[in-house]
Amino acid sequence: MQKRKVFKTYHQHQISILPPSLEELILPNHPVFTVNEVIDKIDLKKLEQQYIGGGASSYHPRMLLKVLVFGYLSNIYSSRKMEAALKENIHFMWLSGMSRPDHHTINRFRSDRLKDTLREIFTQVVELLVESGHISLKEVYIDGTKIEANANRYTFVWGNAIKTSRTKMQSQLKELWEYAEKVAHIEKDDTTPDDFNPTDPDKVKATIEKINNAVKDKPEASKKVKQKLNYAKNHWPGAVAKYNQQEEILKGRNSYSKTDKDATFMKMKEDHMKNGQLKPGYNLQISTENQFITNYTLHQNPTDTKTLMPHLEQHHQLYKKLPEVAIADAGYGSEQNYEYLDLNKITSYVKYSNFDREQRKSKNQSKPFAVEKLHYKKQENQYICPMGQTMIHIGTSIQKSEAGYPRTIDKYQAKNCFNCPLRSGCHKQKGNRIIEVSHRGNELKEQSKHNLQSEQGIYYRKKRCIEPEPVFANIKHNKNYKRFLLRGIDKVSIETGLLAIAHNLAKKAA
Repeated sequence: MQKRKVFKTYHQHQISILPPSLEELILPNHPVFTVNEVIDKIDLKKLEQQYIGGGASSYHPRMLLKVLVFGYLSNIYSSRKMEAALKENIHFMWLSGMSRPDHHTINRFRSDRLKDTLREIFTQVVELLVESGHISLKEVYIDGTKIEANANRYTFVWGNAIKTSRTKMQSQLKELWEYAEKVAHIEKDDTTPDDFNPTDPDKVKATIEKINNAVKDKPEASKKVKQKLNYAKNHWPGAVAKYNQQEEILKGRNSYSKTDKDATFMKMKEDHMKNGQLKPGYNLQISTENQFITNYTLHQNPTDTKTLMPHLEQHHQLYKKLPEVAIADAGYGSEQNYEYLDLNKITSYVKYSNFDREQRKSKNQSKPFAVEKLHYKKQENQYICPMGQTMIHIGTSIQKSEAGYPRTIDKYQAKNCFNCPLRSGCHKQKGNRIIEVSHRGNELKEQSKHNLQSEQGIYYRKKRCIEPEPVFANIKHNKNYKRFLLRGIDKVSIETGLLAIAHNLAKKAA
């Protein structure tokens, strides 16, 4: 006997006498409630001051902020998709109180209104996490990642190309003047250009005019040279002006993208061509504690070493104090950074470049003649070479790092390397071996090494790999955020702040 089929009641067009509220339709532990609760506690006076009175009414900034933060929490980053969600998604509809701002309003609020206020909002969110006991702000785990800019990957300006073009132009100007001297029999007097360096468009133009006036009436002057002078007159002054403008944009960087001039070309792990191609992007640095983001900074330089100091200064600016402990990998280990940490009484658990190699004894023994292996007699200020002979101090110099940090370098020289049986393995210098040492750098490195090898240091080293790295994994893979939507470092910073707030609130709600 066949069993009777039973279906649940389905009346699509039946209207409830008392329709449910949107809040009743949302699960009790949904993150939207955390977003709503935390943003309601934030002081938005500075944000409200962005609005000018009079005219038509504006959407409330608190509502728009909630929508944006929840959008980034829900992996919705496009203003158009947020506009659609405000009409279709019960979480957005409840959060906005059924308000329906369009994508222009959402985008203007994100790009313009939050420009000078989001950092303060982020700080308040972090301070609420401190109050609730989630974090203490005493320890910071620092790491960085590169995120691609919203820029054309194939339209770029390279600093080295500008230098090469200037050098080539300078050389050609000199050659043309020397040719003019021969053809016109010019004696070296006050008419000789003082400077062939093409940095001033007017000076370049004047130099070309001088050369042209010297050869234009000379029948023996080469037609090819005259054509070159004509080309130089029409193109070189404009090219120099363009180079000056480009160098002003570069400001010490090695490259920028023409479609986002704040973006620098960097190597990234997410390579669409799978060939190590450079892409325009930003170097994002974050501090974490218990996987909450406590600070974020964006940098146009791909090297992490140069980012530590400004990143910690940003921490001080946000919270009016520096952390007590800093933990970072070997990418941040430099004498300048160690000096900064030491002066500011921040306990350093920052690795130096060969720290991990030193921990592996088999590889550590592969360089027995390295400078750090030589014995130093502090009182006599002498080093002992591998053969047991003294290396005497021969001078001191100041060397500036790429970042402009002055390092004091002491030089020591061996007395006699001639016929030494260890010479081939010890060094390849022509005469007696000379070594260069920064005693202050060694002292700071030893201090950090002692911290890293302590029981507390081992704990921090183990924890470091489960602090900022999972946060980046969450942002890049779970949230699929591998490319910024907006252009320019100011707007990209807003996106980063929204991502950081959304990450913290999602973790708090978890």
